[in-house]
Parts: sequence; C-alpha cells; structure tokens
Amino acid sequence: MKFHILYVSSVSACFELENTSPYYAGEGFDVTVNGAPALQGVRTNVFSLFDLCPGTEYFVALGADTLTFTTKTETGCLSVRDFGALGSGEGDDTQAIQNAIYACPEGGRVTVPPGVYPVRPLVLKSHMTLELKAGAVLLADPEEEHYPLWPGEIPDAGVGTEHQISTWEGNPFPCRQSFISAFHARDIAVVGQGTIDGNAQNGAWWQNVKNRTIGRPRLVFLNKCQDVTFHGILGRNSASWNFHPFFSQRIAFYHIAVEAPKDSPNTDGTDPESCDDVRYIGVRFSVGDDAIAIKAGKIYMGMKYQTPATNHLVRNCLMEYAHGAMVLGSEMSGGVKDLKVSQCYFKHTDRGLRIKTRRGRGKYAVIDGVEFSNIRMDNVMAPLVMNMYYFCDPDGHEEIVWSKEPHPVDDTTPYLGAFTFRDMECTDCEWAAGYFYGLTEQPIGSVTIENVRFTFKEDASAGRPAMMDFIDPECKRGLYFNSVGKVRLKHVTMEGQEGRRLITENVGEVIDE
Repeated sequence: MKFHILYVSSVSACFELENTSPYYAGEGFDVTVNGAPALQGVRTNVFSLFDLCPGTEYFVALGADTLTFTTKTETGCLSVRDFGALGSGEGDDTQAIQNAIYACPEGGRVTVPPGVYPVRPLVLKSHMTLELKAGAVLLADPEEEHYPLWPGEIPDAGVGTEHQISTWEGNPFPCRQSFISAFHARDIAVVGQGTIDGNAQNGAWWQNVKNRTIGRPRLVFLNKCQDVTFHGILGRNSASWNFHPFFSQRIAFYHIAVEAPKDSPNTDGTDPESCDDVRYIGVRFSVGDDAIAIKAGKIYMGMKYQTPATNHLVRNCLMEYAHGAMVLGSEMSGGVKDLKVSQCYFKHTDRGLRIKTRRGRGKYAVIDGVEFSNIRMDNVMAPLVMNMYYFCDPDGHEEIVWSKEPHPVDDTTPYLGAFTFRDMECTDCEWAAGYFYGLTEQPIGSVTIENVRFTFKEDASAGRPAMMDFIDPECKRGLYFNSVGKVRLKHVTMEGQEGRRLITENVGEVIDE
C-alpha cells in the first residue's frame, strides 16, 4: 500500500493511502513506527499518529512501503494544569486555560491532559499549538448568559470602513461569542485525540430557534485567519454550526470527526464562508444539518466585498445522517469556484451533492469550475440536487422566489455554470436519482453525468428532492432536468425507478450516450 504524508505538527502526523476507494481502505492494515507496532487493523484511507516528540525523526512502515518524517520543533510546552486547571468536570477552568494560551511563547504548545474541563468561551492567538490529549474534553458552559453578546459589524473610525465581528447565515448579525474563536490570527494548530464539546443538549440552544433575535455561538469560529489546521480532534454538540471559517485563507481539517444529534437544528458540520484554500481530508461527519456547506455570504457581503469561496478540496470524507452531504449555498453571493470533491462516502443523508441558491443572491453569485468524482452513496434519498428556487430567508415563500415566470437578469440574479458528476455508485435511492431546476431566465449552464449507477430501494419513501415551493413529493423518480442549457449523460445506468429514466423540460441540448 502506497501512502504519503498529509500533515506534520510538533506532536502528530497524518497520512493518506494512495488508492481510489472512497474513505475506507479495501482491507485492514497495520502500521509500525521505528520498527515497533503503532496501529493495528486500520480500515480508513487516512490515519494518524499522536503523542510524538517535537523535533524528532520517525520511520513509518506500512507493509513494504516506508517513509521518514521529522516533527516540527517548538519553543516550549505549557500544561493547563500548571495554571490551575483541574479537569475534574466541576468548577470553571476557563481562566486557567485562557491564561495558558496568553502565556504560551510564539511557536509553543499548550497541552490539555486527560480530564473534563468545564469552560466558557476561549480565544486562540497566533503562532501556537493547542494539544488535546486522548481523554481531554473541553466542555462548554451550557448557560447562554455566560456567552458575551458580540456586535455583528462595527465601524472603523480611523479609515471609515467596517469590521465584521459576528455573522449569522451570510450577514453581519449580533451573536453570542463562539465557544472557541480566533480573530485576525495565523499559524495555529489544534491537534490530538481529545474533544471540543459544545454541550448544547444541556442548555436551551436547540430550543425555539426560529424566534431568536441573537445568533447562537459556533463551536469554532475563525474570523479572517490564516494557516490554521485541525488534526485528529472530535467536535460535537455545537449550539449551531460546528466549524465556521470566515474570510480566511489556508484552513485545513485532517482526520477529525464532527458529531451532533440527527434532529439538532442548524448543526452543520462546517461552513467555510468566503474562504480561499480550504481542505477537508479524512473527516467524518454525522450531524443534524448539512455536513459541509460552502458559502460566500448574502447579497450585502457579496456585493460589497466580492469575495468568492475558492480552491476548496474535499477528499476521503464520510458524511452520514445529514440534510446534505456536500452542499454549496444557499448563501453564496460572493460566488464559488474551483471546488473538487472526490473519494467520499455518503450514507443516510437526505441529499448527496446539493447546490442551492435563489433570486436575490446577486450577480457575483456565480458557481463554476466544480467537479465531483469517485463518490459512493448508500441510502441517500436524492443523490444529486441543484435548486435555484431555494425557499430560505424571511421572504423565502414570496413570489419573487418561487415564480417560474421569467424575471429580468439583473444585479440580483445568480448563475450556475458547468458541473461534472462522474464515477459514482448510488444505491438504495428513494426520492429521485437527480433533480436539477434552473431559473427560467437564467438556466443552469451545463450538467455532465458520466459513469454513474443508480439503484432504488424497493420500499422507497416519497419526499421533495428540492426545498422549493409548489413541487410534489417524488418516489423513485429518475433524473429530472428543468431549465438547463445542456445535459450530457454518458454510461449512466439506473435500476428500480418508476417511469422514465430521463425527464427534461426547457432543456437546450440533451446528449445521452
């Protein structure tokens, strides 16, 4: 088995097999380090080593294949216990842990030993590593009044511009401080086998969410940060979105896990917003909303800053029990481009590859240069969905959103360009194999589906593939296209559907090979 290094910190390393199998390796394998057994029976394509020594060379072997790497050096290591943190599960360890972060020298590490540490919101700083040892849990305080209220946007008196401090679903909005935050920081690593636990189930965060006038905190919020990596940790039970990078660059997630109950509201796994160069490799998601939702703000942020989500890579990830496995939008007013999703495994999600937008997202709301390949889906209700009538926002059910009458193409009109879906196996589908609905006045540019197989569950349920008004529930429907410039199918097979395999309306060109 060939493998390569993905990431090395001062105390951890992450590796990836070189194969084509989505998420799981074809067979289990063992790993040795410096000739001694280290990992046995590994079954995933991405694997990791922890509790390494800084500035040390290691020799790793996987069968006959070997490689050598050296961990990063560091300037020092501070334990939160030395600052008074108890990790007993009682009391409040906030100040002790925050003081350890303040005191950490540039290029140093703050380590959290095993234990349960009740804490209020924490803020990270530049040029540091936060290590959560196996068995270490940062347990969020469940009381809302312990989370300071932060403004959405404030003016900069010096230069006459604005600073976005907090944001909710694509707009600056007052929010409670996130559990873990970083602002204008760089060169941060959060590594280890420990847990960041939002503890939302023990508070009121998931109750009466539609009537809130203040945004709920994220588990982790990165505001205009650079070069931040998460490796190995588990994030769970966030009050809302779990990991939210915002206008940030070079953000990476390697071999982490993100969990929330299936019925928990707005607990997206991760929502990178107007970010550049974001990587998700070897990540496992099981959440109550979308697993990965790439965003670029609503109309105010999109028109003012024109900052698209660019150069995102998703590979060897597992998405389960989510509304959508891999999602773009609906807040995408700055645009999305250069996205590659491959070698992923989706199971028990409502939708697989899901793109959602609506009138009002704006002329910079362009999604193009997107490719999805080598993906396996099991028990996904509707594997492929593109919807330009998504009924979100306070005006989501008004005529401007749902009307099929052609509207003027103007500064408020989004655009979906060329999309390629190839090399997929989709088993036990239920609602529809694919549902593509472009705007009457701005059709989806082109959709290519190549080397894809769909099969339907015998006792499939009925449901609406797209969240849009005035569509009927579907069951075992094939591929449906409405208002698309060009549709090209090549080596697409389907079993168990009811009715025609391919249904088109208002499609410019159809090639079915």
